[in-house]
Amino acid sequence: MRVPLSWLREYVDLPAGETGRDVAERLVRAGLEVETVEQLNGDLKGPLVVGQVLSIEELSGFKKPIRHCFVNVGDANGTGEPQEIVCGATNFAVGDKVVVVLPGAVLPGPFPIAARQTYGHTSAGMICSARELGMGDDHNGIIVLPPEYEPGTDAIELLQLVDEVLDIAVTPDRGYCLSMRGVAREAAAAYGLPLADPALLDVPPANSYGYLVKVADPVGCDRFVARTVVGIDPGAKSPIWLQRRLQKSGIRPISLTVDITNYVMLEVGQPLHAYDRARVDGPIQVRRAQEGELLTTLDGVKRKLSAEDLLICDNSGPIGLAGVMGGATTEILDAVLDPETGESTGSTEVIIEAAHFDAVSVARTAKRHKLPSEASKRFERGVDPEAARAAAQRAVDLLVLIAGGTAEAGVTDIAAPHPVRTITIAADLPDRVAGTVYGRETVARRLQEVGCSVAGADVLEVTPPTWRPDLTDPYDLAEEVIRLEGYDNVPARMPTVPPGKGLTEAQRMHRRVGVALAAAGYVEVNNYPFVGEAAFDALGLEKDDRRRRTVKLVNPLNDEEPALRTTLLPGLLGALRRNIGRGNTDLAIFETGTVFLPKDELTVAPRPAVDRRPSAQELAELDAALPDQPRRVAVALAGERLPSGWWGKGAQAGWADAVEAARTVARAAGVELTVRQGQLMPWHPGRCAELLVAGTDRVVGHAGELHPRVVKALGLPDRTSVMQIDLDLLTADGAERVTGPTVSAYPVATQDVALIVDSAVPAAEVEAALRAGAGELLEAIRLFDVFTGEQVGEGRKSLAYALRFRATDRTLTADEASAAREAAVAEALARTGAVLRGV
Repeated sequence: MRVPLSWLREYVDLPAGETGRDVAERLVRAGLEVETVEQLNGDLKGPLVVGQVLSIEELSGFKKPIRHCFVNVGDANGTGEPQEIVCGATNFAVGDKVVVVLPGAVLPGPFPIAARQTYGHTSAGMICSARELGMGDDHNGIIVLPPEYEPGTDAIELLQLVDEVLDIAVTPDRGYCLSMRGVAREAAAAYGLPLADPALLDVPPANSYGYLVKVADPVGCDRFVARTVVGIDPGAKSPIWLQRRLQKSGIRPISLTVDITNYVMLEVGQPLHAYDRARVDGPIQVRRAQEGELLTTLDGVKRKLSAEDLLICDNSGPIGLAGVMGGATTEILDAVLDPETGESTGSTEVIIEAAHFDAVSVARTAKRHKLPSEASKRFERGVDPEAARAAAQRAVDLLVLIAGGTAEAGVTDIAAPHPVRTITIAADLPDRVAGTVYGRETVARRLQEVGCSVAGADVLEVTPPTWRPDLTDPYDLAEEVIRLEGYDNVPARMPTVPPGKGLTEAQRMHRRVGVALAAAGYVEVNNYPFVGEAAFDALGLEKDDRRRRTVKLVNPLNDEEPALRTTLLPGLLGALRRNIGRGNTDLAIFETGTVFLPKDELTVAPRPAVDRRPSAQELAELDAALPDQPRRVAVALAGERLPSGWWGKGAQAGWADAVEAARTVARAAGVELTVRQGQLMPWHPGRCAELLVAGTDRVVGHAGELHPRVVKALGLPDRTSVMQIDLDLLTADGAERVTGPTVSAYPVATQDVALIVDSAVPAAEVEAALRAGAGELLEAIRLFDVFTGEQVGEGRKSLAYALRFRATDRTLTADEASAAREAAVAEALARTGAVLRGV
């Protein structure tokens, strides 16, 4: 919202010396976001005056039209003689009033003006265009003023060229500040000054002979005011003061009637629309659209309507999108000069619409048709339903005053009943929230300044104003008091923190996992938790894959990612791809975070009160309405795990590193993993490991190499590997007390064993059998070689293990170590059908 300081002073008698920056500082302290304070023509210096063209001589022989003029500038040049000026514009004639800048002046730029010789004549000044005066980008011709201004009149004051404009970023809960009325109320409260409310007008009551309006959807339109003005001069122009206020506010002047509706919208905050009564067929109707209905809007686009769109109609069909944009069929016609009669023809009878539409309906229509407008921006944030009558009256008064129209006596005002909202608040609640003492009188005064009516002593009965739909709870009212008293006046006090118990076990475990992966060389990344169907397509997930069932966002940041993630892989692989695209080819990254899994039965979350802690039942209901949010950890690897150099070739990262990352996570969580072959997209079908908690059938994740189709779809290097584990499932059995290993002072006895098994037998199964057979003397076991080939036979593989034996109380003999080895081998032969290699 652009707020000219000169206009703001009309409603609040600000101190004479207050600058735009001073006002901005006060408004910021009151909670508004003033982004910039723009100085308009701060370097402009006169003399800049009104002139009357006395004569024009057309100069020939040049590539463009050149005119030698004499202009009456009154006594502004010190002599009273006509001013000689050479000008290239052709849109003015003898007798026209124009804006003249004289030698010694400085135009915006800065651009000093001096007399000079040009085109064989002396040009002592300039006849100015709008762009040369900083009034806009129009440079097609010079400004032609209305005839009533006398030559020599100061044009700087006349055109309001020097001003300051505050650019305020209005947040969604402060829709009332999208008007001069709303900002003026804030400024009045900030300075402690009275407000001259522009909506305080004498408005005649509704009667039976106003223009006929039928509202078929009182939910979508709970108020509709219609007024009619006849006898309008179609050739009447917007006065300079009106045009300048619109221009400073960022709106281009169009025509008198349209300019007045825009002006009142900026002044009061109520969007208006004007219809040419001669082009409206019968009563005005407010209804929902029929699916597929068509409407050509004022921008000339024919739009196919949805059944959710709220329309303004007449007997011919739709004539406007309610709260968004009017239709072309009832548009106010510009004045056209009849060359025979010399009279202007155009719209002479106007119906003014001032209505209140449902914010959600307007927002959805504007978004559906990609048609944001100044009106929809205000309706979306909330418009005062009680301002409609005053806004319509203000527009009627201006049309009568400027366009010479006559207001018909008929007044249409259709209003649905609005229940009065009353909020009960303890008078000392703002004191308790801010930790300071305001007192009952201050609380009541501040609430009255924002428009509330207040009654009561220790407990206040507060009725919020109709333009503040955001005030719904006692704490909303407390915030109003605190912000108007100044956030900088709230004392800085450290709260009394109750003694805590430190981190929870889950938090400690999550930290251990992160530290362990970082120590293993992985770099942590954090990604947005949003995902779209394209990400699932790239991962090759089937249409019925459960991971495609997502929690949809009502208002997503990105239409291409409208849901919450069900897996960490899309974000992690996206980060991997971006890094590779920037030249980082050797990568090992990880992420921990929650995923969001929708429940089979959806429930509506209750809205807890803000004046107390939610009860246990309310908290349970809130939790029940939320999706399941298990915490997961995932890693991604590409490029070299060990770098190449003068020492030789490095080692390429692969599926085994992803599996080892899973074991690293499990060790940090105090859990032992079992690894077996699995199959799940997006992993390679032959290089995918299924991860289970040892001794159970609980699958907690997968690790391995990505499927080649996925690698190609995402533009990743070949053999990119990933791992993902559900940390909640991993530790579902609860935390176990970690005990340190028993350290023996006696020497270790190492025995190697090589077993030939069927290729389908998992190495983990063989290892488990060896552990079981070796007994308590086995300290550690390690698979150090896997061999396939003709020597072991087709469909067979050789697994070589190193077994470490040690006792805590003695040195093992060779016979004891060999016996333990033979027992381990015997158990493996019995369980897996293995054959001892070399036998």
